[in-house]
Parts: sequence; structure tokens; C-alpha cells
Amino acid sequence: MTYSALWFSQIQFFGSLGFMAVFFTISLGLSWVLFYLRLRAMGEQHLLWLPVYRFWVRIFALAFLLSFASSMPVLIQLGSLWPSLLPKIQAVSSPLLAVTLLGALVFKAAFLGLMLFGQRQLAEWVHAAIVLLVALGNSFVAFCLLVFVSWMHTPLGTEWLEDRYVLNSWAQVLSNPSLLWYSLLFIGSSFVMVALLMMAVLAQQSIRRPLGEGERRAFKTAVYIGSAAWALLLMAFIGNGKMVADYQPIKAAAAMAYWQSGSVPQWLWMAWPSSTEMINHMSLGIANVGHSWLGHDAEGGLLGLDQVVGMSPPVFVVFWSLRFAMLAGVLSFFVLFKGWRLGMLRHYDPSALSLTKRKTMALSGFLGPVLLLCGMAYQLFGVMPFVVNQTITINEVFAQHSLEKSVLSLFAYTVVYALFVFGFVALVRYTARYGVVSVARRRGRA
Repeated sequence: MTYSALWFSQIQFFGSLGFMAVFFTISLGLSWVLFYLRLRAMGEQHLLWLPVYRFWVRIFALAFLLSFASSMPVLIQLGSLWPSLLPKIQAVSSPLLAVTLLGALVFKAAFLGLMLFGQRQLAEWVHAAIVLLVALGNSFVAFCLLVFVSWMHTPLGTEWLEDRYVLNSWAQVLSNPSLLWYSLLFIGSSFVMVALLMMAVLAQQSIRRPLGEGERRAFKTAVYIGSAAWALLLMAFIGNGKMVADYQPIKAAAAMAYWQSGSVPQWLWMAWPSSTEMINHMSLGIANVGHSWLGHDAEGGLLGLDQVVGMSPPVFVVFWSLRFAMLAGVLSFFVLFKGWRLGMLRHYDPSALSLTKRKTMALSGFLGPVLLLCGMAYQLFGVMPFVVNQTITINEVFAQHSLEKSVLSLFAYTVVYALFVFGFVALVRYTARYGVVSVARRRGRA
């Protein structure tokens, strides 16, 4: 591997994008969970569910703040690292980014303040409607971003003309074949992440004190949401794999570490792919399995990485990111299964677990970000060296920064993001330990 300025810039941009995506995903899933909690708090069990809502709305506010703030570095880097990209795709990028930014600003200015600070000044049904609008606004922003990313990977509805894309049909852009599966993967990841976060925080709380009835019901809610989302994620994983084989066959070959076209495929659980030798070292897998996960040529033959020698994605990264995403998904399943066992035997009370198991469940909150980041690495690095599939390469839109500048910039962003992550975890643990203290009651704050 060549450690060039381009390589460090790619890592920097992926880190910024991944940081924003993690906290945006948390805020997206939590916004819908909060709507459910707010509805439950409107009935006879008001005193049972309202403290749960007030606790999790603070976690949501913190996650939203970090996601909104980190979107600025992503936009800056999009222009400073890849300055030639947006002019080439402005027919699609300009409307989508404009609508995304407008939606985010309107959503933040119009509804978020009322949701966070206007609960005691609004009728219950009005405040619940505001929470719903916040969830819808978050979902709208996510949809616009997913349309943008999915179009870059399957650029239908446009035409490459005179060194730039020309728009032919928004209908085809909005119905490109990867949008459905990317959306389902993102939604599933969002709710799995939020469910694991809720279970982890409640398990951490149970170490210090017995959980109340409302907290046990919140744990039950997390188990239900996480299980449904995990099933959705599994379906989306299978569908996405088939879509990638049809429309992104090189990514499919990289994910399978399949080098020679027409050879017998293997489903590899682990291997050490070598791009220079075009072989796999120390491989372990099942032979003659995986035909449907690979692309086919016009005659039905399997397409391997030998079709694009010198233009293949980083096979090692694509191969292992998919395996780590699958591992995180399997571990998430076992955590959710443990939650179901608690429900059947101990009424969803993690206090019934041993101290070691509660600490393990508390650490499982990190599985969600691992699942999302590994999935993103598989999707984004899988289309390289192209930015827009099969047309615009990442090298031709790179700003050609020096190696020293790229390394220093990556180091600075890494330090800042590490501090933010540490601060987020510390504040969540502090809130879990001491709970929510009502402040400024007379001013009507939530």
C-alpha cells in the first residue's frame, strides 16, 4: 500500500463523514423513539413514561448537536479536498445539497427548539406533534443524503456529456436501484444502534441502582425495536448483495476477494487478500459457494478483479470491512437475544444479570457505531477508485495537497473527533449515573 497524500486525504474525509454519520444515525433513530415515548406519556401512565422521555431527549439533543456541528467540516472538506467534483455533478448535487441544508436549518429553527424547551408551554398533543415533525425532518434530511450517495454509486437518470453530468430525469435519479437498499440498511442500522445504546445505558444504570418500572419498560422497548430493525437489516443485507452483484460487480468481486474470472468461487470467512499478487493468503471458507453474490458477464460467466487490473478498489479494506460489519451484526443479535431472555425470565430487568454480564451489555453500545462504520467503509471504498461509479475517479478531483499537510490535517481532525467522542460518552455516563435534574421550571423548559 502506498501512503500518499491522496490516501491520507481519503482517510480524513471518511473519518469526518463517519463521525457525522454515527451521531446523525443516533439522532434519527432516537427522534422516532422519542415520538413513541411522548405518545405513551400522554395517557394514564404519564408519570411512568415522562421521566423516560426526558432522559432520552437529552441524549438526542447531544447527538443532534454533534451531528449538526460535524456536518460543517464534511462540507468544507468536500470543497477543499475534492474541488473538481461538485462542478462535474452539479446538476444533481446542487439541488439535493440545497434542499438538504434548507431542510436541516428549517427543522432546527422551527421545531427543535419547541421540542426541547417548549414542553410545559404547549398542550400535550401539540408537543407530541412537534416531536413527530422533528422525526420527519430528520428523516427528510437522511433521505436527501441517501439519494445523493446512491446516485453516485448507480448514476441513472443522467448523461455524461462534455466532462460533466447532465440531468435527464429526476424520476430515475430518485428510483436508482441502490437507493432502496441503502435506505433500508441505514434505517436498520439506525434503530439497531439506538436499541443497543438504550440497552447499554440501562445496563450501566442497573450496576449502581435497581431500575424503576419506566426504565424496565424502556429496556423492553429497546429489545422490540432492535429485534425488528435487525430483521430489516438482514433483509437489506441480502438485497443489497444481489444489487451490488448486478450493478457494481467489481465491488462484489472485492467483497468476495474473487480474483480470476470464471474460477470456482469461495465464500471466505477470513483471508489475507494481496492486490499485488492477486491471490488470497491464509484463506478459510466454503468452496463453490457465492455465485449469486458475484457479477456475471453477457455469457453468464463470473466477473473477477482481473477485469480491472490497476483500477480495482482496495480489496483488503472492502473484504474486511464487510466481515467486521457481519461480525458486529452477529454480536448484536446475541445481545438482543439476551434481552429477549431477560424479558421471558426476569421481566426485562438487567439487574437480574451478573455484574460481568451487565458490564458486557454496557459495552455492547459500541457495536452500533462499529456496524455502521464498517458498512460505510464497504459501500464507499468498494466503488473506488471512482467517486461516481465508472466515470469520475477520485484522483482526477483531488486537490493535490502535500503529504505533510495531509498527515497534519488528518492528525488534527482525529484528535478533535476523539475528544468529542470521549465527551459524548462521558456525558451519557454522567446522565445515566445521576439522572435528569429539572431546571428552570418557571421558564417552561423540558
